[in-house]
Amino acid sequence: MPHRPAGTPGATTSGQRLRPWLARLSFVLAFLAIAVVVTFAEWKSLLMFALGAAAAVVSLTSAFFVLSRRGPLRWIALAVFAAMPVTVLVIYAFAGLLWVAAASAASWLLASASARAALAVDKARWRMPEHPATPANRPFLIMNPRSGGGKVGQFDLRRKAEALGAEVFLMSGPGTVDVAAVARQAVADGADLLGVAGGDGTQALVAGVAAEHGVPFLVITAGTRNHLALDLGLDRADPVACLGALSDGVELRVDLGEVSGQTFVNNVSFGAYAEIVRTPAYRDDKLRTTLDTLPELLQGDRGTPFAAVVDGGGPDGALIDGPQALLVGNNPYETEDIAGLGRRARLDRGELGTVAVMVNSAALAVGLLRGRNSAGLRVLAARSVVITSSADRIPAGLDGESVWLPTPVHCTIRPGVLRVRVPRKRPGVPPPRAAISLPRLRQLASWRRPRPAGRPADQPSLGPDQQRPGHRRPDHESPDHESPDHRNPVRQAPDASRLRAAHRASPRAGAGPGAVGAHAHLRRGAAGRLVGRQPAGT
Repeated sequence: MPHRPAGTPGATTSGQRLRPWLARLSFVLAFLAIAVVVTFAEWKSLLMFALGAAAAVVSLTSAFFVLSRRGPLRWIALAVFAAMPVTVLVIYAFAGLLWVAAASAASWLLASASARAALAVDKARWRMPEHPATPANRPFLIMNPRSGGGKVGQFDLRRKAEALGAEVFLMSGPGTVDVAAVARQAVADGADLLGVAGGDGTQALVAGVAAEHGVPFLVITAGTRNHLALDLGLDRADPVACLGALSDGVELRVDLGEVSGQTFVNNVSFGAYAEIVRTPAYRDDKLRTTLDTLPELLQGDRGTPFAAVVDGGGPDGALIDGPQALLVGNNPYETEDIAGLGRRARLDRGELGTVAVMVNSAALAVGLLRGRNSAGLRVLAARSVVITSSADRIPAGLDGESVWLPTPVHCTIRPGVLRVRVPRKRPGVPPPRAAISLPRLRQLASWRRPRPAGRPADQPSLGPDQQRPGHRRPDHESPDHESPDHRNPVRQAPDASRLRAAHRASPRAGAGPGAVGAHAHLRRGAAGRLVGRQPAGT
C-alpha cells in the first residue's frame, strides 16, 4: 500500500486518532469533578459551590477597589483580597471537605488540560512559514549600549558582529540619535540587511526603514523585555545566538502596524496605560505611579475621552465608546487569560488585534469572570481602527514609548512587508493555548461521525471533476476564488462621512459632560506626526 503523507485526504496520524479520546476524557473528568463533590459532600455540596462562587466575586470586587480607590478603603480591600482564599480553605477544612475540594479542583484542571489538548491547533496553522535566505554581503547593525541594562557590552555584541562581517553603529553619542536617518543612510551606502540590538521602540523605527527599502531585518535580543523577539521565537537570554542569522538564517514575512504614518511592531495603546506611561515618575517607580494614577483614570476624573471605530463601524465592525483602555496590536494576542493579553503565535495574519477594557464599576469587574463574553471586555480582529476624540491630540503608548498623536488617529496593518532574518536554530514559538469550545468538544467526542452537510446518507460524494449535470459551482467554492479580504487584505480607512454616521449611532456620543462629540472633531487630518517621543537612545 503506498504511503499517504500527513495532511492529505484520508491521512490519519496518531495525534488525530487520539483527539476524540481526549475530548471524551475531558467530559469524564468534568463529571468526576462534580460527582466527587456531590457524593462526599452530599447536601454540603451546594454550600461548597456557593462559597466558591462568592469568593470569586468578593476577590474581583476587592481587586477593583484596590485599583480604583486610595487611602484606608484601598488597604481594607487589599486585606480582603489576600484573606479570601485563606478563609475559603479554612472553612473547607473545618467542614472536613478540604480533600473533596482539592480532588474536585484537580479533576477540573485535568479536564481543562484534556480539552485543550483535544482542541489543539494544528502546527501548520500557528507556525509562520520559513523562506530560504542567502547571507547578507553588507549587514548594518545599530546597537544601543544602554538598552537592557547594558547587554551590548555584557555579551560583547559589537566585536562578535564585526567578526561576522557586519558594520556596527553604536548609539553612544551624548545627544539624541535619529535612528531612522542612520538606517536610511546605511541603505543608501549599500547595506543589504538592517539589524537592531535595542528596545522595541528602536526596532520599530528601523523595521519601518527596512520594509520601505525591501531589505531584511535582524532582531538582536538586547532590550529589556524583547516582546517582538519573544513572538519571533528568538532566544531572549542569549543575544549572541541571534547573530547566527547572519551566516545560517531563514526569513519570516511579518506584518507591520502603522499608526498615523508611524510604524509599530508590537502595539499602540490608548487610555489608562498611555496616561500612566507619560507620567514623569513612571520610569523611576512604575508600581507606585500606576497605583497613584489608576483611581482617577478608572473613575473618569482624568484622561482624554475617546472612542474607537473598528472597520468603519458598519455591520462587520464596531463602535467602542469611552473605554478605559484600548490596545491595538500588530496581529491578535492570545486572549485565554482574564487580562486579555498573552503572546502572538503568528505575526503574518494581516489583522490588528483590538482589546478594549471598559471597567468603571465593581459589577463590570466581576463580569470579567465571563472572559471574552463579559460586558467590560471587547476583543476584536480588524483591518483598521480609527481613534476619535474631542481633543486635538491624544496620548498613546507606541511600543512602550510615550507619544502624542493628532486626532483622528488611523491604525492600519501592512501585511507581509517586513522580511525578518532569524537563525535557523532557535527556541521557536510554543503552541498557542486552544480556546475551549463546548460545541466543538461535543462534536469531537461524539461516537457518530458527522455526515457532510448537504449530502444524503445514501448518495456518494462527487469529486471536483464529477459534478452533476447542470450544476454550477458557486463562486465562493471556486478553487481559484479568493474572498475580498484575501484579495485586498488592507481595507481603506473609513472616510469622514462613514465615521460621522458610525459615531452618531453610539448611545453615548455627544451625551453628558466630557463625552466625545458627535461629529465636530471627525475630520480627515494631515499625515500624522509624533510629538514628544522619547529619544531613541533612552
